[in-house]
Amino acid sequence: MIDIDPHHRRRRKDARPQELLDAAMALFVEKGFAATRTDEVALRAGVSKGTLYLYFPSKEDLLKAVIAQQLSERIAEGAALAAVHDGDTAALLRGMLVDWWTQLYDSPAAGVFKLVITEVRNFPEIADYYQREVVARAHEVLGKVLRHGIDSGEFRPVPVDAAVHSLLFPLIMLCLHKHSLGACMHGAPDIDGHLFIRQHIDLVLDGLCQPPVRPAPLRRKI
Repeated sequence: MIDIDPHHRRRRKDARPQELLDAAMALFVEKGFAATRTDEVALRAGVSKGTLYLYFPSKEDLLKAVIAQQLSERIAEGAALAAVHDGDTAALLRGMLVDWWTQLYDSPAAGVFKLVITEVRNFPEIADYYQREVVARAHEVLGKVLRHGIDSGEFRPVPVDAAVHSLLFPLIMLCLHKHSLGACMHGAPDIDGHLFIRQHIDLVLDGLCQPPVRPAPLRRKI
Protein backbone atom coordinates (compact mmCIF):
# COMPACT_ATOMS: atom_id res chain seq x y z
CA MET A 1 0.00 0.00 0.00
CA ILE A 2 1.31 3.45 -0.95
CA ASP A 3 1.69 5.82 1.97
CA ILE A 4 -0.14 9.07 1.19
CA ASP A 5 -0.26 10.42 4.74
CA PRO A 6 1.76 13.70 4.65
CA HIS A 7 2.11 13.72 8.45
CA HIS A 8 3.70 10.25 8.40
CA ARG A 9 6.08 11.35 5.64
CA ARG A 10 7.01 14.43 7.66
CA ARG A 11 7.67 12.35 10.79
CA ARG A 12 9.75 9.93 8.72
CA LYS A 13 11.75 12.78 7.21
CA ASP A 14 12.34 14.39 10.60
CA ALA A 15 13.62 11.07 11.97
CA ARG A 16 16.11 10.46 9.16
CA PRO A 17 19.08 12.38 10.60
CA GLN A 18 18.86 10.42 13.85
CA GLU A 19 18.44 7.14 11.99
CA LEU A 20 21.54 7.94 9.94
CA LEU A 21 23.53 8.86 13.06
CA ASP A 22 22.46 5.64 14.81
CA ALA A 23 23.43 3.56 11.79
CA ALA A 24 26.75 5.36 11.42
CA MET A 25 27.54 4.99 15.11
CA ALA A 26 26.92 1.25 15.04
CA LEU A 27 28.92 0.65 11.87
CA PHE A 28 31.83 2.93 12.79
CA VAL A 29 32.30 1.13 16.12
CA GLU A 30 31.77 -2.30 14.58
CA LYS A 31 33.96 -1.95 11.48
CA GLY A 32 36.01 1.20 12.01
CA PHE A 33 35.64 4.55 10.30
CA ALA A 34 37.93 3.86 7.35
CA ALA A 35 36.37 0.48 6.59
CA THR A 36 32.77 1.71 6.69
CA ARG A 37 31.27 2.83 3.38
CA THR A 38 28.58 5.48 3.17
CA ASP A 39 26.31 3.16 1.20
CA GLU A 40 26.44 0.72 4.14
CA VAL A 41 25.29 3.49 6.48
CA ALA A 42 22.48 4.43 4.11
CA LEU A 43 21.42 0.79 3.75
CA ARG A 44 21.29 0.22 7.51
CA ALA A 45 19.30 3.43 7.95
CA GLY A 46 16.91 2.39 5.20
CA VAL A 47 17.57 5.32 2.86
CA SER A 48 19.43 5.94 -0.37
CA LYS A 49 23.01 7.17 -0.44
CA GLY A 50 21.73 10.34 -2.08
CA THR A 51 19.44 10.95 0.90
CA LEU A 52 22.38 10.50 3.28
CA TYR A 53 24.34 13.19 1.42
CA LEU A 54 21.41 15.60 1.76
CA TYR A 55 22.00 15.59 5.53
CA PHE A 56 25.73 14.83 5.74
CA PRO A 57 27.87 15.91 2.75
CA SER A 58 30.75 13.54 3.62
CA LYS A 59 31.63 10.61 5.84
CA GLU A 60 33.79 12.95 7.92
CA ASP A 61 30.78 15.20 8.52
CA LEU A 62 28.82 12.16 9.61
CA LEU A 63 31.48 11.19 12.15
CA LYS A 64 31.67 14.76 13.45
CA ALA A 65 27.91 14.71 13.97
CA VAL A 66 28.18 11.42 15.87
CA ILE A 67 30.90 12.87 18.13
CA ALA A 68 28.90 16.07 18.67
CA GLN A 69 25.74 14.23 19.62
CA GLN A 70 27.29 11.51 21.76
CA LEU A 71 29.96 13.56 23.56
CA SER A 72 29.88 17.32 22.94
CA GLU A 73 26.21 17.69 23.85
CA ARG A 74 26.75 15.70 27.06
CA ILE A 75 29.68 17.92 28.02
CA ALA A 76 27.47 20.98 27.48
CA GLU A 77 24.89 19.48 29.84
CA GLY A 78 27.58 19.02 32.49
CA ALA A 79 28.70 22.63 32.06
CA ALA A 80 25.12 23.84 32.53
CA LEU A 81 24.77 21.75 35.69
CA ALA A 82 28.01 23.13 37.12
CA ALA A 83 26.98 26.71 36.34
CA VAL A 84 23.93 26.57 38.64
CA HIS A 85 25.35 24.36 41.40
CA ASP A 86 25.67 26.07 44.79
CA GLY A 87 26.54 23.13 47.05
CA ASP A 88 29.85 21.51 47.89
CA THR A 89 32.19 20.86 45.00
CA ALA A 90 32.84 17.18 45.76
CA ALA A 91 29.12 16.40 45.46
CA LEU A 92 28.97 18.25 42.14
CA LEU A 93 31.99 16.42 40.80
CA ARG A 94 30.72 13.06 41.96
CA GLY A 95 27.30 13.66 40.44
CA MET A 96 28.69 14.90 37.15
CA LEU A 97 31.19 12.11 36.69
CA VAL A 98 29.39 9.08 38.13
CA ASP A 99 26.06 9.81 36.46
CA TRP A 100 27.58 11.02 33.19
CA TRP A 101 30.02 8.17 32.77
CA THR A 102 27.55 5.48 33.85
CA GLN A 103 25.07 6.66 31.22
CA LEU A 104 27.86 6.87 28.67
CA TYR A 105 29.21 3.42 29.54
CA ASP A 106 25.75 1.87 29.15
CA SER A 107 25.14 3.49 25.76
CA PRO A 108 26.64 2.87 22.31
CA ALA A 109 28.46 6.20 22.79
CA ALA A 110 31.11 4.36 24.85
CA GLY A 111 32.43 3.06 21.54
CA VAL A 112 33.28 6.55 20.30
CA PHE A 113 36.54 6.56 22.28
CA LYS A 114 37.79 3.39 20.62
CA LEU A 115 36.69 4.73 17.26
CA VAL A 116 38.46 8.06 17.69
CA ILE A 117 41.67 6.74 19.23
CA THR A 118 42.15 4.05 16.59
CA GLU A 119 41.27 6.21 13.59
CA VAL A 120 42.28 9.84 14.16
CA ARG A 121 45.94 9.46 13.24
CA ASN A 122 44.87 8.84 9.65
CA PHE A 123 42.24 11.58 9.68
CA PRO A 124 43.77 14.84 10.99
CA GLU A 125 40.54 16.78 10.40
CA ILE A 126 38.69 14.47 12.79
CA ALA A 127 41.55 14.67 15.29
CA ASP A 128 41.37 18.47 15.30
CA TYR A 129 37.60 18.40 15.69
CA TYR A 130 37.75 15.91 18.58
CA GLN A 131 40.49 17.88 20.34
CA ARG A 132 38.56 21.12 20.03
CA GLU A 133 35.01 19.95 20.68
CA VAL A 134 35.56 17.16 23.21
CA VAL A 135 38.98 17.22 24.87
CA ALA A 136 39.32 20.99 25.28
CA ARG A 137 35.70 21.52 26.34
CA ALA A 138 35.71 18.67 28.87
CA HIS A 139 39.02 19.90 30.26
CA GLU A 140 37.63 23.41 30.60
CA VAL A 141 34.48 22.28 32.44
CA LEU A 142 36.25 20.00 34.89
CA GLY A 143 39.12 22.45 35.35
CA LYS A 144 36.68 25.15 36.47
CA VAL A 145 35.06 22.79 38.96
CA LEU A 146 38.41 21.78 40.41
CA ARG A 147 39.64 25.38 40.66
CA HIS A 148 36.44 26.33 42.46
CA GLY A 149 37.01 23.52 44.96
CA ILE A 150 40.61 24.63 45.50
CA ASP A 151 39.69 28.32 45.86
CA SER A 152 36.96 27.48 48.37
CA GLY A 153 39.38 25.41 50.47
CA GLU A 154 37.47 22.20 49.90
CA PHE A 155 40.17 20.64 47.71
CA ARG A 156 43.90 20.51 48.24
CA PRO A 157 45.95 22.81 45.98
CA VAL A 158 46.85 20.32 43.26
CA PRO A 159 47.95 20.84 39.63
CA VAL A 160 44.56 21.17 37.93
CA ASP A 161 45.55 19.86 34.49
CA ALA A 162 47.06 16.71 35.94
CA ALA A 163 44.02 16.20 38.18
CA VAL A 164 41.67 16.41 35.19
CA HIS A 165 43.74 13.79 33.35
CA SER A 166 43.75 11.58 36.45
CA LEU A 167 39.95 11.77 36.58
CA LEU A 168 39.30 11.06 32.92
CA PHE A 169 41.96 8.71 31.57
CA PRO A 170 40.93 5.62 33.59
CA LEU A 171 37.29 6.17 32.57
CA ILE A 172 38.23 6.43 28.91
CA MET A 173 40.25 3.23 29.28
CA LEU A 174 37.19 1.54 30.79
CA CYS A 175 35.18 2.36 27.66
CA LEU A 176 38.06 1.23 25.43
CA HIS A 177 38.21 -2.07 27.30
CA LYS A 178 34.47 -2.62 26.87
CA HIS A 179 34.76 -2.30 23.10
CA SER A 180 38.05 -4.17 22.67
CA LEU A 181 39.18 -6.92 25.05
CA GLY A 182 35.89 -6.87 26.93
CA ALA A 183 33.99 -7.65 23.75
CA CYS A 184 36.13 -10.79 23.20
CA MET A 185 36.18 -12.25 26.72
CA HIS A 186 33.05 -14.37 26.44
CA GLY A 187 32.54 -16.35 29.61
CA ALA A 188 35.63 -14.92 31.31
CA PRO A 189 35.51 -12.62 34.37
CA ASP A 190 35.23 -9.02 33.25
CA ILE A 191 35.27 -5.58 34.82
CA ASP A 192 32.12 -4.37 36.54
CA GLY A 193 31.93 -1.00 34.80
CA HIS A 194 29.43 0.59 37.20
CA LEU A 195 31.46 -0.42 40.25
CA PHE A 196 34.70 0.74 38.64
CA ILE A 197 33.28 4.19 37.90
CA ARG A 198 32.04 4.73 41.47
CA GLN A 199 35.21 3.43 43.08
CA HIS A 200 37.47 5.43 40.77
CA ILE A 201 35.66 8.70 41.48
CA ASP A 202 35.68 8.00 45.23
CA LEU A 203 39.40 7.24 45.11
CA VAL A 204 40.28 10.46 43.31
CA LEU A 205 37.99 12.59 45.45
CA ASP A 206 39.53 11.12 48.61
CA GLY A 207 42.86 12.35 47.30
CA LEU A 208 41.52 15.78 46.37
CA CYS A 209 39.54 16.64 49.47
CA GLN A 210 41.21 18.39 52.35
CA PRO A 211 41.57 16.08 55.36
CA PRO A 212 39.24 16.96 58.25
CA VAL A 213 40.77 19.23 60.87
CA ARG A 214 41.33 17.30 64.08
CA PRO A 215 41.43 19.09 67.40
CA ALA A 216 44.81 19.17 69.07
CA PRO A 217 45.12 16.67 71.95
CA LEU A 218 44.72 18.11 75.40
CA ARG A 219 47.92 18.32 77.44
CA ARG A 220 47.91 16.82 80.87
CA LYS A 221 48.93 19.05 83.70
CA ILE A 222 51.83 17.66 85.72
